[in-house]
Amino acid sequence: MVSKRTPVYFFSHGGPNVLFETQHPVYPVLESIGRDITQKVKPKAVIVISAHWQSSPSVVEVNTAEHTDMIYDFYGFPSHYYEVQWPHVGSPTLAKQILGLFSEVGIKAKGVTRGPDHGVWAGFMVAFNPKKNPLTVPVVQVSLFDSEDADQHYRLGQALSVLRNEGVQIICTGMSVHNLRDYRRLHMMGDKSYNMPYTVAFDDALKTAVETPPEERQKAMKALLQTSDARKAHPTFDHILPIHVAAGAAGIDAGKQTWTMPEGCMAWGQFRFGEVGA
Repeated sequence: MVSKRTPVYFFSHGGPNVLFETQHPVYPVLESIGRDITQKVKPKAVIVISAHWQSSPSVVEVNTAEHTDMIYDFYGFPSHYYEVQWPHVGSPTLAKQILGLFSEVGIKAKGVTRGPDHGVWAGFMVAFNPKKNPLTVPVVQVSLFDSEDADQHYRLGQALSVLRNEGVQIICTGMSVHNLRDYRRLHMMGDKSYNMPYTVAFDDALKTAVETPPEERQKAMKALLQTSDARKAHPTFDHILPIHVAAGAAGIDAGKQTWTMPEGCMAWGQFRFGEVGA
């Protein structure tokens, strides 16, 4: 039996190395979430919003192509990272529907041809392993705005929410804490075990905001970005704004943190809004 309304997920996706580090604690967590989606939710299509695609301050972009090349948007990794192939297919029909929904609520958007970035395929290759748990439905990626406006991104999610009633799965990807500046510094020092104080504090604050009752959640999510730890946890907000899209898409459904792990100046919070169908 399939739930009539799909849940909404936020994946903390990590870097492209996540798909090779099978012993990392997040690996089986993403695998389990992926199985829930393919075996219980059973969506007819997936919309994904990644931290690694920002369009412009006032216009979002939607991939309208059915077939696209991979995007390897990172540097300094071993050569085999740039040979990863994630089997995927888009849906021009769903992309057109998304553009129509945006138009109805006054969100400026345009269709483009763009392949999946590692914010999509790294986590998806774990959650939806092509051999163990393939994702066999179309995937349409939608960009963020190139802004740090929490409400603007919340409204983006609200515009997509109706598609959940049609069996479309919404997955947003980023990190619950993401400070690459401190990551480089900590690794140069050789200290990989020390959790920065802001990592735990902001991860906890995010959980509280997400789990705020739905009628107060937008206000709480906006306030989250104004806390004293916000700029430490996210020097730029690209990795946290996808969860604002997810919260907006959730509508009246409650949010919950399903798992997390602070790791230095990163945190791996995984979140779901709504329930998984039995």
